[in-house]
Amino acid sequence: METLARQTLPDDIEALKDLVIEQQAVYLAALKEAELQLAKYEEERRVDRARRFGASTEAGDLQANLFDEAEAFKEAVDDTADETDADVVEVAAHSKRRPKRKPLPKDLPRVVVTHKLDESDKCCPCGCEMRIIGEKVSEQIDVIPAQVYILEHHRPTYSCPKCDESIKTVPMPVQPIPKSVASPGLLAHVAVAKYADGLPLYRQSKQFERLGIDLPRNTLARHMIKVGELIEPLIEALTEHIRGYDVMQMDETPVQVLKEPGKVARSKSYMWVMKGGPPDHQGIVYHYDPTRAQGVPKQLLDNYQGYLQTDGYAGYNAILTQDDIIGVGCWAHVRRKFMEAKKALPKADQNKGNRVNQALAFISKLYQLERRLKDKDPETRQRNRQNEAVPVLNKFKAWLDKQSVPSTTYLGKAIQYTQGQWPRLGIYLGDGRVSIDNNGVENAIRPFALGRKNWLFSDSQGGVKASANLYSLIETAKANGLNDYAYLKYVFAELPRISNDETATLLPWNIDPEMLSRQLNKPS
Repeated sequence: METLARQTLPDDIEALKDLVIEQQAVYLAALKEAELQLAKYEEERRVDRARRFGASTEAGDLQANLFDEAEAFKEAVDDTADETDADVVEVAAHSKRRPKRKPLPKDLPRVVVTHKLDESDKCCPCGCEMRIIGEKVSEQIDVIPAQVYILEHHRPTYSCPKCDESIKTVPMPVQPIPKSVASPGLLAHVAVAKYADGLPLYRQSKQFERLGIDLPRNTLARHMIKVGELIEPLIEALTEHIRGYDVMQMDETPVQVLKEPGKVARSKSYMWVMKGGPPDHQGIVYHYDPTRAQGVPKQLLDNYQGYLQTDGYAGYNAILTQDDIIGVGCWAHVRRKFMEAKKALPKADQNKGNRVNQALAFISKLYQLERRLKDKDPETRQRNRQNEAVPVLNKFKAWLDKQSVPSTTYLGKAIQYTQGQWPRLGIYLGDGRVSIDNNGVENAIRPFALGRKNWLFSDSQGGVKASANLYSLIETAKANGLNDYAYLKYVFAELPRISNDETATLLPWNIDPEMLSRQLNKPS
């Protein structure tokens, strides 16, 4: 604000009044701007504090319990209780049944340990010797560190006893990695440990070293790249399966690749994830790309027709302009925006009847309905959504249109985001197969995000592409109820033996789970 010199002030009283009023308006505008800026900084400080020290409604439970698992679960299964126990625990105002231990798998090998009384203890006080009249059986789990087998392939050589000219040696069965010491079982073990359990290769190398086996990290890395290339035809079949169904979810997450042409090591690349297919045959495909550009989803969704559910990222805008693709919004992202607005409030105001909680109450009603309809068929789900969710959405839209909130505040950003996404947020009401949010594909990303915290980066493009393929198979196997280790072991053994036309027979829904279970503990 400019300083007024005395000699520049007018002598006329009316002119002075006008000048005072004008300066007051300038001062009040500057004060209002400063107050808005201060409120913005205060909101950002509270949100940052909540992110760093507060519990997240979506990820907090998982993250918080990583280091206090022994104390965290008040209703954990009582491991000391007999599996037939079903104690009733009295609680104020009601009684509840204590969770009981699940029976141990019957197909695991068993070692019978028989305990006997000492001879001196068998003597009854009356003088007679006690006899066995029955027994009690209890079970414990015992673990032997990974059993490692050496498969010796003995291949006889035959010759003709008469002419001694014809000599034949039994050919070596085709292997996933020719001339390698790695069997399908070893490759599956390493892949599941890294991509499902988040165990980096250098730690696995240390584990093998304790067993007396020399498998350096770079050797294991080459193995993963080789099997990643091996399963490429199966990933293509899986991708076609997902594109062949008209409901799909899509998301992306950063990944760092050290050796990329034309990029520095600190640059971000991206893992794009697609989830789709019929409800009983869900497929998940990871795709690596150096960029987050609009051309990536256009390439991945070539010839796709149907619903595409994403968050509000603008990179999907180009693909969503196509007539044969219907964009579906995500209510979970809307809820997160208003949850951030709630965290931006002073603590004393977070649970009051303010506008943030009014918006969250509307969203909560939508999710309450979805929880009730979770196990219903698509037709029933669609019908109930029309009857119950549509009125809630109409009231919420009317409420949004009445709000006048600065767009610089977290509440203003949440309202602006919701209004911008509104045309897509109601699409799920028209088809019971479509989800209310994009959480399905986000849940598929979580194993990758957890692994990324352990192995931090990929060294090369070949490595990250192999990782994408292996994540795709593992997560698809889990989504279809298969044992991921048994499935990978079977795929690595069978894929080299079949033709490209038969590749689709190895997709998870074409595999008998009982057959995998029978082969689980057998050498490759």
